[in-house]
Amino acid sequence: MTTAPERTIDLYPTRGAEEVLIERKDPVVWSEPGAEGPIAAGDLAGFERDGFLAIDQLITPDEVAVYHGELERLMNDPAMRADERSIVEPRSQEIRSIFEVHKISELFGKLAADPRVVGRARQILGSDVYVHQSRINVKPGFGASGFYWHSDFETWHAEDGLPNMRTVSVSIALTKNHDTNGGLMIMPGSHKTFLGCAGATPKDNYKRSLQMQDAGIPSNETLTRLASDHGIRLFTGEAGSATWFDCNAMHGSGDNITPYPRSNVFIVFNSVENTAVEPFAAPVRRPEFIGARDFTPVG
Repeated sequence: MTTAPERTIDLYPTRGAEEVLIERKDPVVWSEPGAEGPIAAGDLAGFERDGFLAIDQLITPDEVAVYHGELERLMNDPAMRADERSIVEPRSQEIRSIFEVHKISELFGKLAADPRVVGRARQILGSDVYVHQSRINVKPGFGASGFYWHSDFETWHAEDGLPNMRTVSVSIALTKNHDTNGGLMIMPGSHKTFLGCAGATPKDNYKRSLQMQDAGIPSNETLTRLASDHGIRLFTGEAGSATWFDCNAMHGSGDNITPYPRSNVFIVFNSVENTAVEPFAAPVRRPEFIGARDFTPVG
């Protein structure tokens, strides 16, 4: 366990009186050109350009069955429902997310350390990495709520104290992602501009934001501008497919009103050279199961 250093210079001010658009000051791909890793050079260039990388099959169908079974076990565990790391869907009162799943479940812990997963994170970030956040997400059919447009880095910077954009996420599908069941949407290229949002962060904002976002929400005008500039890409794919995306990519997902459930495991890797300091725009840190303060490298 490593303690967080004091706050450093704020390169990306947010949660002020007005929205601000700031050119990205950090690399997207941190590894040296030609560095070895599982991502081909062309795909890495695409990640640099677009802010995401889609993979048709990261894990096999047999592995999907095992991980989906583990997801079902956790979702149906009464002790897990009572755990503070479980987030309940406001409409149905069913579990929608379980955080810190790489520590709760040995199986998901091994997935986070799998070379197919952590190897890509190391290649993008150019260093050893630790898990800043992990969770399983469940969007059952017939009304599961979506997640409004946002940049993860805006929240992780403001409320968790991540200084730089040296963080990458992977969403691994455990069910089929149709084009109708609330899949991930990203604005390609939006990761090159930081959007500092307006409005102060309430104390214990995380308790509300994990169910319905409030602070850190872009205005309709700015979202319209970004969508006009970059367009919107919707991700579909079979179970076992995965999407890697940059921490500053503007993304969101719609409600799932279809009969087809959507479930995924979501792992956030942060560079060990970018460890969290004190929050840049929040009165208190979020709990460690949401924003880790254990910076032990994976693997």
